[in-house]
Amino acid sequence: MIDVLVVDDDHRVARVNAAYVTKIPGFRVTGQAHTAAQALGVLEQGTIDLVLLDHYLPDESGLALVRRLREHGLHSDVIMVTAARDIATVQAAMRHGALQYLVKPFTFAGLRVKLEGYAALRRTLADAGEAEQHEVDRIFGVFGGSAPDAATLPKGHSTFTVERVREALRTAPGPLPAIEVAAQAGLSRQTAQRYLRLLERAGRVRMSLRYGERGRPEHLYTWVAPQGEQPHHDPRPMLRRA
Repeated sequence: MIDVLVVDDDHRVARVNAAYVTKIPGFRVTGQAHTAAQALGVLEQGTIDLVLLDHYLPDESGLALVRRLREHGLHSDVIMVTAARDIATVQAAMRHGALQYLVKPFTFAGLRVKLEGYAALRRTLADAGEAEQHEVDRIFGVFGGSAPDAATLPKGHSTFTVERVREALRTAPGPLPAIEVAAQAGLSRQTAQRYLRLLERAGRVRMSLRYGERGRPEHLYTWVAPQGEQPHHDPRPMLRRA
């Protein structure tokens, strides 16, 4: 059984969500919490597999709680279940390790899809040995994969180019400017910038600024690894395309 903690400041909503969870085979609700402090107290006992977490809590935000969990070495998985729908919050949830994001109001069917996907993920990860590429693709495809897939890319973009940009950033020792991403990936600077903007909007790239003594600040880009992806630094230089 997968043990679930339901966290919502609204007692009625928490009860409804808990009732939904108990209808799904393989899941059981072992607790409800209505503040971040209550949730942290339960999670510190180390018996919770999955947290259904609201963002709007009376003592601190759900995202702040996720950060604190990781700082405390608590690795319960998190699915955000919240009315917060601004892109900044959605991206922050992804960056802090939330596996999924369910916007309120939602149906029982919507929650069931998320939980069944989570259960499938656990079964895949529980298997010993190495994963084949199609299994890796399925895991990342369901839970905020390493990069957008062909079905979600805007017209005129290719998964091949996305992967070139991704590898350039993943193998870099630190943040890169667009011109260096272009050189490493074998792309024009304009193309690299276009894909970097796409990946930043998807939450897979983080942009920062480096200020010099004069002129405009330089944009630097860093790959944001989803949960489960190990940082990779290949000492070999990438081959540039002619």
